[in-house]
Amino acid sequence: MIQLKTLLNCIDNSGAAIVECAQIIGQKRHASIGDRIVVVVQKQRSANADGMAGAGAPKVKRGDIRHAIVVRTRQPVQRRDGSVVRFDDNACVLINKAGDPIGSRINGVVGSELRKKKWSRILSMAPMQA
Repeated sequence: MIQLKTLLNCIDNSGAAIVECAQIIGQKRHASIGDRIVVVVQKQRSANADGMAGAGAPKVKRGDIRHAIVVRTRQPVQRRDGSVVRFDDNACVLINKAGDPIGSRINGVVGSELRKKKWSRILSMAPMQA
């Protein structure tokens, strides 16, 4: 359950470390896994972390306003088969206006609810789905 002012970890190599939710796209009170949100970059990742040493300048910087997809939430999510999944943190992946991820890699697990919401590009970049 991601709402206004919620801090999320950014798990791609776009250059952002922590982002803050500024708006939920659509007429919703809160966002769940697979929902599109507008975020503000609060903390920038250092250039030598996550293999970005040869990348040069980061793709985003502190204060940038971007769109993102929620990929993990601390709020438990009930699945159709009756299982319940809950992650340790709230996390997102930054995307551009067209819906393509800004980063070229995703670090960490993403929820398989992204498949139902047609975010297969993010699923294919992730090392594991839960």
